[in-house]
Amino acid sequence: MTESPSADGPPAQPPADPQTAMVELRAVHKSYGDVEVLKGVDLTVARGEVVAIIGPSGGGKSTLLRCVNLLEPVTSGQVLLENEDLTGPGVDLNTVRRRIGMVFQQFNLFPHLSAIDNLALAPRKLLRMPKDEAQDRAVAFLARVGLAGKADAYPRQLSGGQQQRVAIARALMMDPHVMLFDEVTSALDPELVSEVLDVMRDLARSGMTMLCVTHEMGFARELGDRLVFVDGGVIAEQGRPADVLDRPRNERTRQFLHKVLR
Repeated sequence: MTESPSADGPPAQPPADPQTAMVELRAVHKSYGDVEVLKGVDLTVARGEVVAIIGPSGGGKSTLLRCVNLLEPVTSGQVLLENEDLTGPGVDLNTVRRRIGMVFQQFNLFPHLSAIDNLALAPRKLLRMPKDEAQDRAVAFLARVGLAGKADAYPRQLSGGQQQRVAIARALMMDPHVMLFDEVTSALDPELVSEVLDVMRDLARSGMTMLCVTHEMGFARELGDRLVFVDGGVIAEQGRPADVLDRPRNERTRQFLHKVLR
């Protein structure tokens, strides 16, 4: 894993067994013109691991997440999913991305479709799933996120928390092997945050591999197997959530947590 050159950073995590690695970033750089946003990030996420990613705005955490499924193509380096090099020649990214579910800060639901139709659309179009099967599956996933009675509701009829749960259910419809969450609660009113976090807790406990960019430190502490602090385009510190949150070793981590936890 990439660490800050600071001497007070923790030792790097040992590399995961290739048989259990779900996601690997190897020396990933990402630049926009002359601006280098990621500066050689190494990160290995084991199958079933929940990694919480924190850091200041502009530090590179969301870009790192979007590089996992190449929504942001990397400038250099490798991204591997289940030992398959997604940055290699001839890779069908549309097929690969079916194994990676992603939920964004904004819900991105189709406003003209009901909740059930938002969920059923991708399986029908991409997997050629029969309509009845797709809708039965959608009903089951809506129930899983606590929205069994909202199948026929349109986005405008749902609260922000309910819309975000529909977005999570929509991502699960494709049977992803890993889920990416990019600040999924930051657009919600505070009283709606808990219902989305409850769904994420259920996913984590079911064994889903998850990378979560979050500002919810309580969630990171409770369910993260590892906490990764990203700043200045590098992983400045990582480790068990309790260790990083309570006993940060990197000075930049200490400064950041002093501001967000006070």
